[in-house]
Amino acid sequence: MDAPRPAAPDTTDPVAAAAALRPLIEAAAPRIEAARELPAELVAALHDAGLFRLLLPRWLGGAELAPDRYVRVVDQIARADASTAWCLNQTAVCSITALHLSRAVAEAVFGPRDALLAWGIGPKAKAVAVAGGYRVTGTWSFGSGSRHATWLGGHCPVFEADGTPRRHADGKPLERTMLFPRAAATIDARWDVIGLKGTGSDGYAVDDLFVAEDHTCTHLTRWHDVDTTTFGLPHRFGATSLYASGFAMTALGNARAVLESFVILAGAKTPRGIKNALRDSPVVQMQVAQAEAQLESARCWLLALLARGTETAAETGRLTMDLRMAIRMASTYAIDQATRVVEACYRAAGTTAIFEANPFERRFRDAYTISQHLQGRSMHFETVGKHILGLEPEPLFL
Repeated sequence: MDAPRPAAPDTTDPVAAAAALRPLIEAAAPRIEAARELPAELVAALHDAGLFRLLLPRWLGGAELAPDRYVRVVDQIARADASTAWCLNQTAVCSITALHLSRAVAEAVFGPRDALLAWGIGPKAKAVAVAGGYRVTGTWSFGSGSRHATWLGGHCPVFEADGTPRRHADGKPLERTMLFPRAAATIDARWDVIGLKGTGSDGYAVDDLFVAEDHTCTHLTRWHDVDTTTFGLPHRFGATSLYASGFAMTALGNARAVLESFVILAGAKTPRGIKNALRDSPVVQMQVAQAEAQLESARCWLLALLARGTETAAETGRLTMDLRMAIRMASTYAIDQATRVVEACYRAAGTTAIFEANPFERRFRDAYTISQHLQGRSMHFETVGKHILGLEPEPLFL
């Protein structure tokens, strides 16, 4: 291992480091919303704290943080702002691409202090095999965190020079992820959405761009086929389980902030036509207790599964399919419960919730945007149900 990278950030307590950034993030939230991106000083602070490098391998100056600790970091950031947590999780998980690159290429992509990789989805893309690499043409969307990225990735089906699709041994079309500098892409910055505005999840495109073979890697959805026994601890989980649990914790952190805001409001607000404060209502008391149970049960379940997965991965080098399924189920459930809690608090807050000066309406929009994401799809319960019943599920999101 020649050419050592800069010393890894102090991650003795990364959760505390994330919590310390919450005042800065909360203060920046209106600007994050308005500009549809994280302010430069916040990005710099996240880099200073080493939070973008928590999942990078140690030989790249990363922390290789265990997933059950990593998602607690995401939780802290989400309690301050969901868009910031979303960008953090997206780019942090993208960084494990380094494991599938040569050392020299990994250092070129991830070595600089401000290095970030982001990518999105792209059904309109193709990579034509040529000498030494590929000619890539495509458009991609939902590139969360791409406004702060130094590199972008594009998932592409691969074609031979004669137009024939290249396939895996099982006959499925072969796809690879192409990595290229952000400066090489044309950016479509129309991120006009109702929630998670600060993620700046732009579209981007390249046209007949040459990408060298060593700047490509196995497509994300095939990583569950990879032998992970030689990987660092968090990397044995695979990118899909890390994405799912990180975005689930984003939803839970966002909902926790809403519940805390509602508890404060309930003690201060006396609704029009009512003699007592909101907190004196038996209905509100019941709702608050139910919301607490929903959030904590979902959070504890997910954390327990990640802790169990950490033990299993340390002992055997990989997760069992049962654990992957359980993490998938717990992540989807967490997003669902978090959404329900945010809605209940929003409704109980009355007209207070509709004003931009209060935290409810932005958090409400963020929650429902998270719920619409792939990670929140109710179809995941069907996948897990098939597994429980002894049927063969589609492994795409495992």
